[in-house]
Amino acid sequence: MAKRIRLASLSPLPERSKEENDRLVKAHQEKLVRIQQAMLFTGQRAVVVFEGMDAAGKGGTIHRLAWAMDPRSPKVWPISAPNEIEAKQHYLQRFWARLPEKTQIAVFDRSWYGRVLVERVEALTPKKDWKRAYQEINEFEQQMVDDGIRVVKIFLHISKEEQRHQLIQRMRDPLKRWKLSYDDFRNRARWSDYVEAIEDMFDRTSTRAVPWHVVPSDDKPAASAEALGILVKKLSKG
Repeated sequence: MAKRIRLASLSPLPERSKEENDRLVKAHQEKLVRIQQAMLFTGQRAVVVFEGMDAAGKGGTIHRLAWAMDPRSPKVWPISAPNEIEAKQHYLQRFWARLPEKTQIAVFDRSWYGRVLVERVEALTPKKDWKRAYQEINEFEQQMVDDGIRVVKIFLHISKEEQRHQLIQRMRDPLKRWKLSYDDFRNRARWSDYVEAIEDMFDRTSTRAVPWHVVPSDDKPAASAEALGILVKKLSKG
């Protein structure tokens, strides 16, 4: 049985200087460009999922990933609440529509896991429906793998104290204030509920075919380097 992932027990990332992290990120970006060229030649596809606590650095890491690549290949999908039409459909429908074409990499900034995270914690979905979603998600991801899509799931975890620091920084910086919303503070008030939902998600959906990769992100430069390194390893395999 695989070791259960618990956020409080995550091992910290190695301490590195900013220059060392920058060098690592650049090296990973160069490899990702080569991976992209190989995918253009072979017609392969990939799906990359980023989940994480608010202010954990998902956007910055995705920026470093997409910035390195030919813009015709990666498709970044920022996922928020479903619109009026999507709310009337099966919750996976809007994700099926965003799966990559041949040669493409689809990057999801949040994803179908909202069903078992925010929709569970905020009681937006009946319990019987979000409990059923674990199996539906596993089957959805297995179908992607069976169809030849490489799927990589990364969860960026920030501590409660560091999140507080990041939110204060956003309030003080006019250029970052747009990132703030009421939901950031409401979600913070439900921290323990989210931790429980996240760990249940790991237990139920970290499969042999598509495991979760959890990255501590209090040190954002180190977390970006780690996340890009995971992508290089998984997308370059074979």
